[in-house]
Amino acid sequence: MNIPTQVSDDTAEKAVKSWINNVIVGLNFCPFAKKELERDTVRFSIFHSTQANDALGHLLDELTLLDNQVDIQTTILIFPSGFDNFEEYLDMLELANSLIFRGGYGGIYQLASFHPNYCFDGEAENDPANYTNRSPYPLLHVLRESSVEAVLRHYPQPESIPENNIAKARKLGAEFLQALLK
Repeated sequence: MNIPTQVSDDTAEKAVKSWINNVIVGLNFCPFAKKELERDTVRFSIFHSTQANDALGHLLDELTLLDNQVDIQTTILIFPSGFDNFEEYLDMLELANSLIFRGGYGGIYQLASFHPNYCFDGEAENDPANYTNRSPYPLLHVLRESSVEAVLRHYPQPESIPENNIAKARKLGAEFLQALLK
């Protein structure tokens, strides 16, 4: 999938919100997302950068903001102008995860990753399962670990969520899921 190079913040945010509503909530890929959207505790932060160091600086700013604003449960960092190459995105993701642990945020925050060309290691590029992590733009989803742990304690068999999502994606098919991304 090609990512447009010049996208307004409003366009990027609308596309991501539509994807969340249609795919993540609509297909129940994340059974916890709807509640946070309804509570308006999800922050959308758009950053036009093509450089990993700049993106990491933005991630640090978001972690500081989350530290100081406990009413925000999660932040979705949207990169509409960069990291369209999946391998480069994975390199930035690896640095971001390292930053969280080296910066003293391990056990406090965790990242979930989404990309228009997401492909699970060892899977075919056209496997519908990849659409469980395909998004309109490259994203880093910052989650509070305490919130994740709290909801998982009350969810029956949380380890089955990824398996169920993969089965659902394969049943729906790549063509159907690709149409939802547009």
